[in-house]
Amino acid sequence: MIDTNQLKENITMKFLCLYKPAATEGTPPTEQEMNAMAKLIEEMTNEGTLLATEGCLPSAMGARVRRAKGKVTVTDGPFTEAKELVAGFALIEAKSKAHAIELTKRFLEVAGDGESEIRQIYDAEQCGEEFSPELAERHKRSAEKMAKNASR
Repeated sequence: MIDTNQLKENITMKFLCLYKPAATEGTPPTEQEMNAMAKLIEEMTNEGTLLATEGCLPSAMGARVRRAKGKVTVTDGPFTEAKELVAGFALIEAKSKAHAIELTKRFLEVAGDGESEIRQIYDAEQCGEEFSPELAERHKRSAEKMAKNASR
């Protein structure tokens, strides 16, 4: 017989965490800060909770692409809305939203002042009947190709 409590313990969700620092954009981390972050990344990777993470270059090197009413506009950086500038992201796997919040608090302890927006990743299987076996197979193939691309 299947122990449903055991199953619930093993169910995880993916969350995208978008980090917006309080520091001025482009402020480089100190060697001590980089070492502390490397230690946290190693710990969370070994725990299996950190799936991916990267930092972003300053917005002056980026662009915003917007589509409204069928028209596409491109705005080159830098962007002035400092509170909305994403400095990095993490893709984490957690048992619950509360667990994701705890993991994010650990990150902020190392990263310093700022905020992280946590968004649960939509699982394709949540689409219901519309997620046909054919779509499931296409999704699986695409996921395998993305994983291969990410390992380059």
